[in-house]
Amino acid sequence: MNASLVPEAMSLVTGDEPLVEILTKPGCPVCHIIPGIPGATGRVGPPLTLGTTGEQRLKDPGYRGQAKTVHEYIVESVLDPQRFVVQGYPEHAMPTWYGSKLSALALEKIATYLERQTTGDSVP
Repeated sequence: MNASLVPEAMSLVTGDEPLVEILTKPGCPVCHIIPGIPGATGRVGPPLTLGTTGEQRLKDPGYRGQAKTVHEYIVESVLDPQRFVVQGYPEHAMPTWYGSKLSALALEKIATYLERQTTGDSVP
């Protein structure tokens, strides 16, 4: 198992780190494809191309969350990953402890980046 996926092994992501580190330190690339992030080729979770898929997820009949925008959906999905699991992906695969390891600034930067991503995008 990737050490970054063990809560005790992961230090707080403050949001002051470079964007690539904000996304890689908590292990996002292990499970997700993330445009523009080197090595982000995971296939356990859905691709994080939320500039393309975010609105569809908010309108999905299975969505049980409270988010009104793609940005809010991303934050909600990180803090409460069981609120909505994309069809075809396993339940309970995403760690539930990210809220204690990602600062508000880190979450804001993650959401801002991911809400703009479509296939083939690169890090700004």
